[in-house]
Amino acid sequence: MDAQSAPASPIGMIARLRSVLGGSSEASVTKRLAGTVFIIRIVSAAMAYLSQILLARWMGGSDYGVYVYVWTWVLLLGSMMDFGISASAQKIIPEYRAGGQHALLRGFLSGSRWITFIVSTVVAALLACVVKLLSPWMGASEIVPLYIGCVTLPAFVVANTQDGIARSHDWMRLGLMPQFIVRQSLIIGFTAGAFALGFHLGATLAMLASAAAVWIAMIGQMMVLNRRLGDQIEPGPKAYDFRGWLAVSLPILMVEGFYLLLSYTDVLVLQQFRPSEEVGLYFAVVKTLALVSFIHYAMAATTAHRFAEYHASGDKARLSAYVAHAIQWTFWPSLAATVMLLALGKPLLWLFGPQFVAGYDIMFIAAVGLVVRSAIGPVERLLNMLGHQHICAMAYGLAFVMNVALCVALVPRFGGYGAAAATSISLTFETILLFWIVRQRLGLHVLAFGK
Repeated sequence: MDAQSAPASPIGMIARLRSVLGGSSEASVTKRLAGTVFIIRIVSAAMAYLSQILLARWMGGSDYGVYVYVWTWVLLLGSMMDFGISASAQKIIPEYRAGGQHALLRGFLSGSRWITFIVSTVVAALLACVVKLLSPWMGASEIVPLYIGCVTLPAFVVANTQDGIARSHDWMRLGLMPQFIVRQSLIIGFTAGAFALGFHLGATLAMLASAAAVWIAMIGQMMVLNRRLGDQIEPGPKAYDFRGWLAVSLPILMVEGFYLLLSYTDVLVLQQFRPSEEVGLYFAVVKTLALVSFIHYAMAATTAHRFAEYHASGDKARLSAYVAHAIQWTFWPSLAATVMLLALGKPLLWLFGPQFVAGYDIMFIAAVGLVVRSAIGPVERLLNMLGHQHICAMAYGLAFVMNVALCVALVPRFGGYGAAAATSISLTFETILLFWIVRQRLGLHVLAFGK
């Protein structure tokens, strides 16, 4: 995508590197933004990894397993309760800007956050009632953390919505740092303070710290986002197209929802069939491999709104070149990261505690699905941005059903090995299906190699 190649001399290579990182072409901008996203996720991963290590050592296996179980529910439900608006914002906002629909743009920037906050609050209250009804059949150590998880949900959902709005303006740091850096810092600070003061750091106290961190990070992000939007967009009348927003967002919600279900089914099924200690061990393996998925996330977060922009302008050649670029910069770094993590797997797992090294062999099984999935890059965002949300959701739904069936069949007998195998098989199936859909619908070759 860069127009010229620099000479193959040291000076030429330096000039080319400077051009790639500092140029104004789509490739240069994408690499810079994706690099920003990736660095944020790496720092966040290191902080999350540190926090999980500390919590595992401070809380003990059983309490840590309960915390992981509840926090997984928060991540899963909180990421689905925004109706897909956090993802569809990257399609809606560029289209409103390109069409000069300023009233609808202003309405979306405020209305999207209000609707997600109100609905998530109502749903959280209903979920608290469900916990109350089911409490006789739950473990005593799970009930209060689940209530705290319900309180956390509205702030988590609004933060996701604001993330999508910020990314649509290329404000990657504003979109991601509150959730991935500030929030993790607060969780570490709050739990470390409680531990230093001599409090018993169980699942309840850890969830209280996490809830406070989510709310504080979301409110701070809202204040900065409102100020920056005020500088970019002139005041004026607002128009609200709730029906249109939902028509775009709900199919994307299905895609995002099935993706999240596919990501968390293994942990949730493990909790039902295996002891909490085994859930914690498997979660440590998943966290260790998270670096691979961060690369995919970085490219998806950077490219989605540009897919929509190039499609709206009718520039098919530019779109095709940009898609190929995104796939290459997803697969090869993901492959390199996987090799590195597998080489360092044992010492990384040992940081959680000596008993967590037992999960090392599971890493190899879980890594297969991640590498295969990275071979087609962020094509789910491509389908969503180009109006093929429904068939993309169908592909993710089929992969999710396969994952549930395989987890239920394999986890009771094989534990974490079965969960990892089920997820890798499902991701491979999903990759093949998405490749075929893009080939048939868009006529594009979306594999990192071949023509």
